[in-house]
Amino acid sequence: MNRLTDHLIVISFDCLSSHDFPVIKKLPHFQELLKRGSYCPNVESIYPTVTYPCHATIVTGNYPKRHGVVNNTYLQPGRISPDWHWHRRHIQGTTLFDEAKKAGMKTGALLWPVTAKADIDYHMPEIFANRPWHHQIPVSLMNGSVFYQLDMNRRFGHIRNELNQPELDDFVLESAVHTIKTKNPHLLLIHFTDLDTQRHYHGFSSEEAMNALKRHDNRLGRLLAAVKENGTSDNTTIAALGDHSALDETTCIQLNVLFKEQGWISVTPIGKVTNWQVYCHSCDGSAYIYIRSKSDKDLTKRVNALLLQLTREEENGIEQVLTGEEAGALGADPHCDFMLEARDGYYFKENLEGDFLHHVTKEDVRAKRYTYACHGYSPKKENYATFFAAAGKGIRPHQKIPAMRLIDEGPTFARLLGLDLGDTDGSVVEGLLTEERE
Repeated sequence: MNRLTDHLIVISFDCLSSHDFPVIKKLPHFQELLKRGSYCPNVESIYPTVTYPCHATIVTGNYPKRHGVVNNTYLQPGRISPDWHWHRRHIQGTTLFDEAKKAGMKTGALLWPVTAKADIDYHMPEIFANRPWHHQIPVSLMNGSVFYQLDMNRRFGHIRNELNQPELDDFVLESAVHTIKTKNPHLLLIHFTDLDTQRHYHGFSSEEAMNALKRHDNRLGRLLAAVKENGTSDNTTIAALGDHSALDETTCIQLNVLFKEQGWISVTPIGKVTNWQVYCHSCDGSAYIYIRSKSDKDLTKRVNALLLQLTREEENGIEQVLTGEEAGALGADPHCDFMLEARDGYYFKENLEGDFLHHVTKEDVRAKRYTYACHGYSPKKENYATFFAAAGKGIRPHQKIPAMRLIDEGPTFARLLGLDLGDTDGSVVEGLLTEERE
């Protein structure tokens, strides 16, 4: 298969929404990308619309039920800070970076989710120090490119303020610019989370979120400039995209509180889970319900009856109850017993203590116990799309694609690099691409 470009840089602006288009089209560097290239203001994400499943979808072209990353976190009932699906081994099947490496291309990834321990040449994985005895730098080093990360930390580590934003994205930016100028990889994946963080803790349309969009525009400008300075503009494609949108919320649904009252979750006096039969695994705007014993049909009926009873009153915040089969048909985890969709203004948490419904306060958000906005809702929700734009080699200029899907991005990127992801849920967006290499 012919390559349409020599270099592909994929920039994920976490939580970039279709609603941001009227803002970013007026910002100078997004404006430059849009003038040179093509875009889609209406990209349908996947279910659940959370970061790790979304990013696994972007590099595989598949829905979560096929690539296996069905939520950000493991199912670890009662754990205050569950482990995330950080590692490449969690993705079933091949990926864009795997195929690029097989083809002899140089690859890079900066804080791209679900890549820890991946075979990537210049690699700084997104992985947290999630144990009291862990330290962030050794954890990152052990799961990515050791000498590359040491060099980036030596050069730019002073910019970071632990994992706080916007300093973390500023560190990633400087590392990415240096990588473009000195390593010139054929495929570079970059993940920025500043906007997502601001929306969680200040609200979707907050001043803080709008300022993050402006910072992202400056970051995009620095990356565009790095490609020009490197002399590879004519042979490079740059894609800027979002993974999901977000919605404001005011009330948290804490179903495990009810499950504990029903005797389906047992805890010690200090709140440690000792046994569970039914558990709500949050995806924020949606939630999986898992029943431990699949053969207990009576328990399944009782859980179903409770959930349906809760949906009858709008103030309980549950909009829809899906079976595992119905969830799988939408691309989510078919092994769940039920999947719940929250109403607008509501979201789910896994807390075992407190009230079933918790109204979020400023103190809650300041302490980072709860948020003002989140995602994870069904991609079919109205006005809940994300965004895609690309420019450069292999991209037709001045095309507006009315609608596409997140699952289409991986196959389209593979086509640009002359790679094949195999049989995928998504398909190449032909309207974005030139017919053949010039």
